[in-house]
Formats: sequence, structure tokens, C-alpha cells
Amino acid sequence: MKKIIYLAILIAMQFSNAQDKVAKKPERVIIINDEIVTMQDVDKYGKGGYIKSISNGVSEEKRNELAKKYGDKIGDREFIVVVGIYTEKEKIESDQKSALATTEKKQVFTKPDETKQFILNVNDKAKDFKLKLIDGKEIKLSDLKGKVVILNFWATWCAPCLQEFYDVPAKITEPFKNDNFIFLAVSIGETENIVSKKVTKLKGDGLHFNYGIDPDKKIWNDYAVNAIPKNFLIDQNGVIKFVTLGNMDENLDNLATEIKKLLSK
Repeated sequence: MKKIIYLAILIAMQFSNAQDKVAKKPERVIIINDEIVTMQDVDKYGKGGYIKSISNGVSEEKRNELAKKYGDKIGDREFIVVVGIYTEKEKIESDQKSALATTEKKQVFTKPDETKQFILNVNDKAKDFKLKLIDGKEIKLSDLKGKVVILNFWATWCAPCLQEFYDVPAKITEPFKNDNFIFLAVSIGETENIVSKKVTKLKGDGLHFNYGIDPDKKIWNDYAVNAIPKNFLIDQNGVIKFVTLGNMDENLDNLATEIKKLLSK
């Protein structure tokens, strides 16, 4: 069981080499017991069976707290991994439980609970909105009728959102760049100044999207609640056909498949 957990953690913390052709993902900062560590340290704890949990990303408040504590070692980086470690007592108890277990009843990683996450769902009519883009232009959803649209909700402090972004060019925007398709990345609850600074860095990394702002969460509040990132796939008639929650490996692949279906109609 512990080997499975450890392997899953290592996989979750690796970068996809296939995506480096479009944009190289920033390096993660790994924290164990309130100290910044290396993958070698993670490997040591993993092999010893001491890894209890992993948080692949932290809240905005926690990121700011860590940035204040560690200074330039954190800087403006959002790719922060916090690894929980067993105490000796906890490890003994965990080993005893593992020895008694005859079947693996829990999955190492599970998909986020999608209940109470969406206000609008599949087959609902997408709520119209006017989105201000970072470049000063405005886009109205109803004016995009005839196009397939991905409405992506993110934030500059959200590590899973940014992790997903770095895979979007290879899996979504590049394959469909010549099609009647548009990707709208909507930052929620943040000022234009904050988003603009982050967008400058993202574009420098090759992530050239239609970035918009929703500082008062007016758009967000019509579509969803709770966790981000979320993606809404909207068809040519303005109907939601597919949704994703979180940064699961299969999300973008599934979105790409659904986009192809809509574009082939």
C-alpha cells in the first residue's frame, strides 16, 4: 500500500516531457516539516514509508504566508507541494493497519467530489456575459454563437489551475487553432493589475490565451461554486456540453475528445 502511495506521489510531482515542446512548467517548491526540501528528501521519506499525505498546491493565503517566511526561495511561485510525514508513533500504527488489511479499499487519489460544485450543468444554457480581456478588448458570449467555447475559471494563486494551463497549448489550443474554437481563461476575484502581471509571465512561457478578468465574480457566480480550476465546454448554440473539475490528468484529453465531436457536427 505504501509503495503504491509513494509511486503515485512521484508521478503526481513529475512534469510531462511531451508538453515541454510548447511551454516548460516552472519548478515546484517542496516543503516537509516546515522546511524546503529536494526530491531526494522526498525519495528518502518515501522509501522509508513515512509519507502520509501530499498537497499539490496551497491556498492563496498559505502561499502568501510561505512567501513571507521564505522570501526569494518562494517568491511568486505557486507550484508549492506540501508533504505530510508520519511521526514514529503514527508510522507504527499505519504499519499495523496495513498488515491487517487484506484488500485495498481506498484509492490513493480520487477525483474531486463534483456534488455542489456547479450551478450550471451539462445541457444547461450557458449564461451570457461580457468579459473584459487583459488587452482591453471585450468579448460577449452570445457574440460567439457558432463557435465552440471553453470557459475556464482560474486564479493567479491557484497551482492546479496553472499546472493545467501548461498542458493546454499542446492538448487544446494548438490542435484546434484553425477551427471555429475559442479558449477563454477567466480569472476570478482578482484585480486587473494582479492578473496582468501573471499573464505577462505566462505569455513569456508560451501560454497565449484569451485572458479575462472577473474581479467581482459576477460570471463565476452564475456558473459554479467552490473549487477551481473548472472548465465549461459550450457548443455552437450556447449549450454546456461537458464540464471538468480540478487538474486531473484525463480532463484535457476528455475535453479535446468532446471538442472534436462538436466541431464534426
